[in-house]
Amino acid sequence: MKLGLICRPFSFHGGVETATAGLLGELIRSGHTVELISTRRQPDVPGAIVHRVPVPRHPSILRLLWFGLAASRTAARRGYHVVQSHERVLRQDVYRAGEGSHRAYLQAMGRGGARFDPYHRLVLALERRIFELRAARHVVTISSGDKTEIERLYRTDPRRVTLVYNGVDLTRFHPDNRARHRERVREELGVAPDAWLVLFVGSGFERKGLGPLLEGFERAANPTSRLVVAGKGDVPRYRKLAARLGIDDQVIWTGPIREVERLYAAADAVALPALYEPFGNVHLEALASGVPVLTSARAGGAEVVRSGENGWVVTEPDAMLIAEGLAALRDAPPAGWASATRASVEGFTYRAQAEAFEDLYRTLRT
Repeated sequence: MKLGLICRPFSFHGGVETATAGLLGELIRSGHTVELISTRRQPDVPGAIVHRVPVPRHPSILRLLWFGLAASRTAARRGYHVVQSHERVLRQDVYRAGEGSHRAYLQAMGRGGARFDPYHRLVLALERRIFELRAARHVVTISSGDKTEIERLYRTDPRRVTLVYNGVDLTRFHPDNRARHRERVREELGVAPDAWLVLFVGSGFERKGLGPLLEGFERAANPTSRLVVAGKGDVPRYRKLAARLGIDDQVIWTGPIREVERLYAAADAVALPALYEPFGNVHLEALASGVPVLTSARAGGAEVVRSGENGWVVTEPDAMLIAEGLAALRDAPPAGWASATRASVEGFTYRAQAEAFEDLYRTLRT
């Protein structure tokens, strides 16, 4: 098939784009002709044709609208069998709702009033076109909770919505990394070999629950425990919170890390008690690396976490609940966490992800 894929610039290294990169690679290896429609910041992709459309840098509302128009026009000229978009554009055959629902996000973050802001009004209007007015023939969600939420909020016909879980690189993220990297990474971070280390990975600290995590860590940690925060966010704001809690000397701020698999190897637990998260790749990466995950029921990744088996799920991103969960993860089972955590995600491959999309493409073409 000749496939047109609309998405923001991505690389094959880390971040939320890894699901797109992995899917794209599998589709190319399966013999499909894949053309990527993105912006001028998109690097070349081996095996794919890249169409780069110009977009203004500012303001955000103009950039969003301009890219939606330009990408849709480019796709219309190329004669694709299927057009799939990972962004909110005017027309596509398949919309992959990797960011969930903007309406649900605003509700979860307590920002209902933001819907009157021009930017948010545009995002919500595009979203309504896709979910309710059929600007996409079909919608793909990345968690079952996200599927249910979209159907509820927009009265979307369930027959138009399919769940396709993301894949994870099971070679890159592996329990064997512990032997390769743990000692060296802890030396680089200034963490003692026997210290209990909790890892937070994510950009958008508020949405992903860093505030409640800091408060929960303060309750659960002992003086030798360490919390490593990797990703982008308002670091000064959360440094101040750590200082108020008296744990500023126990929190290590790394910024974004390209080789994040090395951090998983150094960690004893990963925590992502998100306020809103359709399904963070962090869940799959950590579990594939043999590390238990503390998450919240508000995160799609909670669908693969079983409390006491491969991690811990808190009902809400609440400091007391997080402290209890961290304490439970600190007491590892006699056989350790690696075997159960790894086994829980071995079916989440890029091949399985691609096959699910290929089934959908064939259905849409009949």
